[in-house]
Formats: sequence, C-alpha cells, structure tokens
Amino acid sequence: MRVFVAGGTGVMGRRLVPRLLARGHQVTATTTRTAGLGLLERLGAVGVVMDGLDAMAVGETVATARPDAIVHQMTAIDAEKADMKHPDRWFRTTNRLRSEGTDHLMAAAEATGVSHVLAQSAAVAGGIREGGWVKTEEDPLDPEEGTTARGTAQAVRHLVERVLRAGGAALRYGGLYGPGATDDQVTLVRRRRLPLVGKGTGHFSWVHLDDAAEATVLAMEQKAAGVFNIVDDEPAPVSEWLPHLAACAGAKRPPRIPVWAARLLAGQAAVTMMTEGRGFSNAKARRELGWELRHPSWRQGFKEEPA
Repeated sequence: MRVFVAGGTGVMGRRLVPRLLARGHQVTATTTRTAGLGLLERLGAVGVVMDGLDAMAVGETVATARPDAIVHQMTAIDAEKADMKHPDRWFRTTNRLRSEGTDHLMAAAEATGVSHVLAQSAAVAGGIREGGWVKTEEDPLDPEEGTTARGTAQAVRHLVERVLRAGGAALRYGGLYGPGATDDQVTLVRRRRLPLVGKGTGHFSWVHLDDAAEATVLAMEQKAAGVFNIVDDEPAPVSEWLPHLAACAGAKRPPRIPVWAARLLAGQAAVTMMTEGRGFSNAKARRELGWELRHPSWRQGFKEEPA
C-alpha cells in the first residue's frame, strides 16, 4: 500500500515508518522542517515538508502522494516547555493539530479518495472518573470540565469524532515509553521533581513505542474502524509505577507531597491525573487486531529503557 504518515519524525513516526517499509509498503512521511528530510531519507521514506495547519499545503501534499491510507501522527509536544499547571497552554499547537490539522487531513482524504485513515488519540490516565479504575473503548474520556485541560480533552474528542465519521480508526495510545519518549520524565525523576501526590491512587496505562507502532501497522493493514486502546497489559496506580521508574533510572525514591500543595504547584489537572486518573484495557485491540506485545508490562519495559 501507499501510506502517508503525517508526522513522520516524531517519536512514534520514527518507529512506525521502518515497520511499514519492512512490511513492503511505500511510505511518504512529513516533517515540519527541512532538517527532518535527512532522517526520513535514512529511514527509507519519501520525505516532504508540510505544515499540518495549512489547509492548502496539506491538500497539495496528499494529492501528490496519492496514498491508499493516511496515518495521522501530528503533534508538537515540547518536553522542555512542559507546563503541567497549564496543559492547554503547553499543548496549544498539538490541540490545533488534533482539531484543525485533522480537519485538513480528512478533507484531503475525501478529495483524493483515500479509503482509510488512522489517527493518534490518547489513553494515558484520561478515562471518565467514575466507576472502576480500568476503562474499555465503550467508556468515554473525561471531559476535564473545570480544569485547565478542558481544551485538550475537546481537541482529542474532535479528532476521534471526525475520524470515526469517515469510517477510520482512532488509536488511543497509552503513555509512550522507549527511545526518546520518556527522557523528560526520567530527568524529572532524577531531579526529584516528579513527586507522588497524595496516595498516588490515579491509574496510568503505558505502552512501548515498538508495541504501539506494531498495533498501528496491524490496524492500517486490516483497515480497522472504531476506537482501540493501544496500551500494555498492566494499568497501574502512580504509587506503583513511579517508584519503579525511579529505581530503574537509578534515582532516589520520589518524594510525596500532599494534594493541597500539588494543587498549588501543578494545578488541578495534574492532581486529578495523579489521584483519580483511570487506566485502560487492551482486550479489544488484542482480540480484533491479533496484536501481541513484546513488552506486556511497564515493569520489565522500564528496566530495559530508562535513558
């Protein structure tokens, strides 16, 4: 198949493109800077510079590539500018790529007759905060009403609804770890700037980059439709995975701070995630895609991957 990867030089794109090529697909991948073209060439893809927020550029680039499938991996998350207290500010460009950028890609797909679109969604700790600690695809994501993450939640919801209306698939990736994906978290842990909040009861779901890339290839080749949680087998509370990450990184045990202090320092959205977040089940993806994980648990994965 001719595959168009929008966002080919991000941490996911760099793992996904070689897998697509190894499976015999022809890949056109985008980057926002000319400096990224060399990387895409080394990976074996046809690289093009494209601004995902420029509707005309997206339309022309997709039309030139003439793909059979589009994989939307466009984000603009700058770990060095992390701002957990104001996530909508931190994710402003990514949120635009998930809303406006998704609209541009879908319009280009419709105009050129692309039959299948997959898009990167998120399933880290954002399940609806009611009921059990582990959510399926039938459970909605939390709308983040009243928090500074509301705009981010709205952008994710827009992406999912737009792709599903066209018969595509939204892949809810868990927290990505692996080469280049968790360097910022490891740095914070080593500096003791990522504390346990309260009792650390909030649940997270993780997934290794290579496993997420494999699931994406399977979903594309099978022309999967609907929502899929792309997470490992073990959603877990912060009180378990954060000390383990610190140990694997050779760092001291994370400090613990009370909820009221965390609310002042990091904001309500971060406190909610650390104390009330929900994890996700991967049963549907494993069953319907035939997906097998090389890293079924973050427990072993963190030992192998800390920077």
